[in-house]
Amino acid sequence: MAPASKDSTASTGSASFLQNLFRAGLYKRNQGRITRQVTFAAIAITVLLGCWQLHQSAATNDLAMRLGLPGGLLCLGLWIAYRMVNLPIFSDFLISVEAEMSKVSWPTKTELVRGSMVVLITILFLAGFLAMFDFLWAMVFKYLGIVG
Repeated sequence: MAPASKDSTASTGSASFLQNLFRAGLYKRNQGRITRQVTFAAIAITVLLGCWQLHQSAATNDLAMRLGLPGGLLCLGLWIAYRMVNLPIFSDFLISVEAEMSKVSWPTKTELVRGSMVVLITILFLAGFLAMFDFLWAMVFKYLGIVG
């Protein structure tokens, strides 16, 4: 049997998305839990702030329009966010991200302070160096009469 073409997998993927949108189950429930929760929280906060902004900018006194539309969009957005972090493709990605993050060797406090000091000293040195060149070129241009 020949492998499926990209066109057939694309149409199956969109149908799968719509089918998954109306499911309530969790995909790989105990894997990537922290990453999924953080991703859901970020999406939910974005949706919440967007709906709050819509509520604040509503120029109508109609209560159904002022509260109903943002409330409905909030519910829809939260459901889509919940389903999005449980889509098999996206969930597998988030599970992989959490697995890779557990492999990272994080610096100790001492290494972090030393590294930060190196960065700050380098930035200050470069800022002074560029300020010196700026002052030098300003004097040259003023002497030549290019800058008044």
